[in-house]
Amino acid sequence: MKPHELELLIQEKEGYTIEYKQSFPSKLSELATELCAFANASGGVLLVGVNDRQEVTGITLDNIQRSRIQGVINLIDPTVAIKVSEQHVNGKMVLCFECPAGEQKPYAVSGSIYIRNGPNSERIISTEQMRRLFQHSDSIFFDSAPCASFRYPEHFDSDYFEQFTKKAGITTNINEYSLLENLKLITAKKQLTNAGVLFFAKNVQEHIEHAVSRCILFKGIDKRYILDSKEIGGNLEFQYEEALKYIISKLNLRFDIETEEGGARKEVLEIPETAFREALVNALCHRSYYGKGGGIMVEIYDDRVQICNPGGLVSIITPREFGTKSFSRNPLIFGLMQRIALVEKAGSGIKRMRDTMKEANLIEPKFEIGGFFTVIFYRPVAFEKWLEGWGAYLTTTLIKILLAIHDQERITKPQLSNVVGQGKTSVDNNIAKLRKLGLLTREGSDKSGRWLIHQLPPPME
Repeated sequence: MKPHELELLIQEKEGYTIEYKQSFPSKLSELATELCAFANASGGVLLVGVNDRQEVTGITLDNIQRSRIQGVINLIDPTVAIKVSEQHVNGKMVLCFECPAGEQKPYAVSGSIYIRNGPNSERIISTEQMRRLFQHSDSIFFDSAPCASFRYPEHFDSDYFEQFTKKAGITTNINEYSLLENLKLITAKKQLTNAGVLFFAKNVQEHIEHAVSRCILFKGIDKRYILDSKEIGGNLEFQYEEALKYIISKLNLRFDIETEEGGARKEVLEIPETAFREALVNALCHRSYYGKGGGIMVEIYDDRVQICNPGGLVSIITPREFGTKSFSRNPLIFGLMQRIALVEKAGSGIKRMRDTMKEANLIEPKFEIGGFFTVIFYRPVAFEKWLEGWGAYLTTTLIKILLAIHDQERITKPQLSNVVGQGKTSVDNNIAKLRKLGLLTREGSDKSGRWLIHQLPPPME
């Protein structure tokens, strides 16, 4: 790496292919784990002597340390060709490790396999995780494979690439091709990766025709009557923006007065926009692009909005771990999304969707993680209309309890007993039925807590 290339690289934030360390870790073997993770992914650069704020702090290095560093690199099994160079920036030394994407995956350090997850390196814990990860590595890393039909620069959208680099805060003092190499979007055989095509091709679908999103508005709660539909092509950022616009245009708005004295009215979407942003980015980043049978689907019904993408939960994550652990099926795409601030950090999207809905006093989103990954957001419905929809499934007593709780969320069981005209045991049994249906929960203690009604849709006919 040349000195001017290093200076430009330091201006970029840490991410999927760049890692900074202010000084040598107390255990030099930690360097090996970082490099091992790069080798198991798409490669990357590790800089020692640069802090998290992208400030060059510099290091000192003697011959003993140089020898130990080579020994650390040799800890990676099988051997990977890592280039180590000593660079100087403003009179301060930076040690640069350039690690290629390994051709003999998986790579391990002391018997442990490390992977790159967003801007972090993580250890694969169990043998089963290792087996599943590398059994499916081809599909997981579709985005780093070369696109045979793409020709640079003939098919490349330089205008959009310029917009992207400005939005990402990437300095463009070097040529376009070198920037693509720094972003790990050029393979060893000088071809653009699928991730590069999905973001920067003039005509994405000419090369990856199934990389589309389709939005459909239905009448009612099933798929019998289509009111409107739109197929969205183009690059992934464009698909994200257009799908979001479509959703917003089809949902209801209410108007809140921002101050008690009046003033400007604030438009509030019936379901928070943040929830849809997270779901759309999740779909674009984590969908399977190998399967050609379908694209991303946005389906809007009277009672819900569903966002669905091909490819269920990534095999390395078990259903029990869902929502607590993260692994990207397309880490290069994920990294590019991070650069333009469409992703905050790895593993936070599911929690943010849940928290956003809870803060808006809406039903928690439902996730289906089979062959397709689906997020379901339930739309708010007037309580009376919602209760009417459940009429065929609830007894008179259950309806009375829900009405009473809707009017007074802190109502006590003795008070409920008076309302329904039944004893405590009967009230307890009916509350248990509502809990089992998922329509009722208790928040807080029996004395100071409150009841929460969840307006789930009634069972489908």
